[in-house]
Amino acid sequence: MIHDIARYCLLALVCVTAVPTPSSARTAFDGAWSVLIVTQRGVCDRAYRYGVQIVDGNLVYDGGIVNMTGRVNAAGAIRVSVSAGDAQASGSGRMTRTTGRGSWSGRSGSDACSGYWEAERR
Repeated sequence: MIHDIARYCLLALVCVTAVPTPSSARTAFDGAWSVLIVTQRGVCDRAYRYGVQIVDGNLVYDGGIVNMTGRVNAAGAIRVSVSAGDAQASGSGRMTRTTGRGSWSGRSGSDACSGYWEAERR
């Protein structure tokens, strides 16, 4: 009887420790972000806003015709590439735990554009 109780307690303990728990972010920047991209030079659209995720330091965007990839390192430096059709742009900057800021430049056909971007954690 006591042997059975000990076995059930051990089994319960194993089951409880095997239950997955919400994992904490792998980097300080992981999570949901809102990114504002502003054109300062060129004939590109004035501004765009995108919702993105950072997962294990990788920028993830699932938004239709725009492809966006990037990586933020442990110190907060980020590099991003964006493309849509024949338009391409790249950006870089610095992230903190709650905000980010940097610059970007790109091309659409023969038109060159550049500006800045800002991000805030959601």
